[in-house]
Amino acid sequence: MLNKKQMDEIREHLEAAQNPVFFFDNDPDGLCSFLLLRRYLGRGKGVAVRSFPDLTVDYFRKVHELEADYIFILDKPIVSKEFFDEVEEHNIPVVWIDHHELQEVPEFVNYYNPLSTSDENEPVTYLCYKLSEKKEDAWIAVIGCIFDKFVPDFYPEFEKNYPDLGVKYDDAFDIFYRAPIGKIAKIFSFGLKDRTTNVVNMLRFLTELKTPYEVLEETSRNFSMHNRFNQINEKYQKLMEKAISVGKASGKILYFQYGGDLSISGDLANELNYRFPEKIIVVVYLSGIKANISARGKDVRDLILKAIEGLEDSTGGGHNDAVGAKIRVEDVEEFRERLTGINKL
Repeated sequence: MLNKKQMDEIREHLEAAQNPVFFFDNDPDGLCSFLLLRRYLGRGKGVAVRSFPDLTVDYFRKVHELEADYIFILDKPIVSKEFFDEVEEHNIPVVWIDHHELQEVPEFVNYYNPLSTSDENEPVTYLCYKLSEKKEDAWIAVIGCIFDKFVPDFYPEFEKNYPDLGVKYDDAFDIFYRAPIGKIAKIFSFGLKDRTTNVVNMLRFLTELKTPYEVLEETSRNFSMHNRFNQINEKYQKLMEKAISVGKASGKILYFQYGGDLSISGDLANELNYRFPEKIIVVVYLSGIKANISARGKDVRDLILKAIEGLEDSTGGGHNDAVGAKIRVEDVEEFRERLTGINKL
């Protein structure tokens, strides 16, 4: 957890920002982090970052477009040097809140990561809720936390206020996959995988609503969000069915590969991890000349980083038990062979 001094500093930055831009990771932890800070502050614009794993310099144009006077970066494990070069050149204050592996950052960056003061790396959503302290937004915070496999200390209070949305649980994924609040988390996740106009409309809707029931109930205000969820969910369930069949026949490593127009490897990997907790989950999505890899399981980070080591243009990072990587499509077979080889050691 961040200490009191760090939390106070972030609040001071928020108060100083008159027209901030919030760059957030393109998943429910990133989205909920933004929503909590935006609803706390009452101003600013959010930009979902689809580049992986880093926030690339291409996104800096949004700072100009939105005439932002402050930059907040939420839940991105890496920020490119070129992005920070632009920040320095334009002399715009920047605050980066993250919970992934600690990074070296330029002196002008206000960097906050719970790993700098302890071994605990609570989701950024959790940190933002503790910053905002808006009890009425606890349900938003629960969504971001359970997506990142973390049950927050305020979950019992949420369950008391919304008994029909929660469930008794052994871990966070019990809530995510079995409770109605988990369905809202999936609506958020799939809603982010839409064209920019619809994502912007979704952000506006989520910034203004009062209760989680407004998300679950389909209306004219959230029609495109529900429509996107239904489209993706249909494809997702078919892929999950295939992946479960592979899982039942697999050994220690469940390796599932797919293609098409939909990048949902992280969502698939999470659910497979829930269904097959003893296995190492590796989901590979082939897209053009690149392959996106989402892996879950005990100490999977070391396994994946070792398997992509030395592969041209490969990138990867994340947590010990949840990692993402990118390699060239032509290296996928080599990657798979390495995985098998390392696992036998």
